[in-house]
Amino acid sequence: MKEIIAIVRINMMNQTKQALTDCGLDAFFAHEAQGRGKGFVNPMILEGVEQGYEEAAAILGEKGKLYPKRVLTAVVDDGMVKCAVDTIINVNKTGKPGDGKIFVLPISDAIRVRTGETGQKAIS
Repeated sequence: MKEIIAIVRINMMNQTKQALTDCGLDAFFAHEAQGRGKGFVNPMILEGVEQGYEEAAAILGEKGKLYPKRVLTAVVDDGMVKCAVDTIINVNKTGKPGDGKIFVLPISDAIRVRTGETGQKAIS
């Protein structure tokens, strides 16, 4: 089992949900989030802001703000990982900064609270 965590643009959420359902992945969570990638801000400007330089803060302006995003989380069977990851990439890739990130993590176990089922049975 793997956990897939995907950060996507807020305006791509509906297309992503539909594409994942079409791929066979119906169960996932979506969370509102705010953030930014490191490519959006020059680290030297951030350093200047931290040191109290008003000019650096003025230059930072809107570039330093956090952008609304959606975080999708799903626990899937190992065989479903490629389809889910490829689907998220295909729907969200524009080739521009801010397209998102995908993280795939191992899951050692899962337990369905209602029935006590564990492992693969708990997520299928």
